[in-house]
Amino acid sequence: MTAATPDPVLTADASGDRFVDLPAGPRLCHRTEGPADGVPLLLVAGLGIDLTSWPQRMVDGFVERGFRVVRFDNRDIGRSSRTGTASPGRLRQLLARPRPDAYDLADMAADTVGLLDHLEIDRVHLVGMSMGGMIAQTVAARHPSRVASLTSIFSTTGDRRVGQPARSTLLRLARGPARTVEESVQRHLGMLRHIGSPTSLPDDDLERAWAVGLWERGGGSAARAGVPRQISAIQASGDRTAELRRITAPTLVVHGSTDRMVHPTGGRATAAAVPGARHVEIPGMGHHLAPGVVDQLVELTTDLARSAGAPLPTGDPR
Repeated sequence: MTAATPDPVLTADASGDRFVDLPAGPRLCHRTEGPADGVPLLLVAGLGIDLTSWPQRMVDGFVERGFRVVRFDNRDIGRSSRTGTASPGRLRQLLARPRPDAYDLADMAADTVGLLDHLEIDRVHLVGMSMGGMIAQTVAARHPSRVASLTSIFSTTGDRRVGQPARSTLLRLARGPARTVEESVQRHLGMLRHIGSPTSLPDDDLERAWAVGLWERGGGSAARAGVPRQISAIQASGDRTAELRRITAPTLVVHGSTDRMVHPTGGRATAAAVPGARHVEIPGMGHHLAPGVVDQLVELTTDLARSAGAPLPTGDPR
C-alpha cells in the first residue's frame, strides 16, 4: 500500500470527529486540537483501542506546550473503516500464522502517512503506544523525511525473543469478542487490573465511561471484530530490528518495569536497535497511561521535541 496522494474525500460531524477517505487505503477518523500554527504532533493508538484512548489530560498537556495534536482511529477500530478480509482463527493467532491476505504494519504506516498528506503536514513529532509504537517506528524507518522525532511507548521490535506478553495475558487475549457492552466493560476493567500500574491505580469510573464510549464508537460488538486482524498485522511484520536501525529521527523509548502486555525487554531491544535512542524505564509503570505517568510522558516527549529543534515555549505553561 502506498501513501495517499491528492484529493481525498472529507466529511465531518458534530462530535469533533473528522473523516477522510484515502485513495490508497481505508476511511480514517481523526481529531485535531490546539493552535493551527502549533508544532504538529501525531498520536498513534495501540491494539484494539481508538483515538479516545489518549487521556484528555495528556492531549491538553501537549496543547498547552504549543503542539497541534492530531489523533486518529487506526483501520479496523473506532470509527475508521473495517477491512474486508476475513479475521484469522484462534489457532492462526496462537501459532502466529497470519492469513495470506493479512495487512501488516507497513500498510498501517502508509495509512498514517496518508493522513499526514491530507493534513498537509510535512514533518511531525510521532508518539505511539504499544502497536501504535510499532506503526510509528515503521513510519520513522520508511519515511524518515516526515518524522521530526519519535516517542515509542511500551512497544517492541517484533523479535519473538523479547517483549512477549505474560502467559496469563495471552490467555485473556485469546478469548472471543464480548457480546454486550457490560461484558466489554468488565473485560476492560479486568485486563486493566492485570496489566496496569500497581503504583498508580486507575479511576474505575473514568475507565468504565471510556470502555462504554469505545463500544459505542466502534458499533457495539463490531468494535472488537477487527482486533484479530490487527494482531495479524503485527505477526505478519515479523522481526523489524534491522529496519529500526535505519531510523534517523531523535528517538525516546519509554517502558514500564512491570509491563505484562509487552515485557520490558521489548523496550530495551527497541532502544538498542535505534541509533542514539534514549531509553527511560519507569519503575512500577504497567501497560497503561495511568494518571501518575501522563505528566511525565508529556514532559519527556516535549523535551525530545525541543532537542530536535521544535520552536516550543519554555517554562511551565500553567
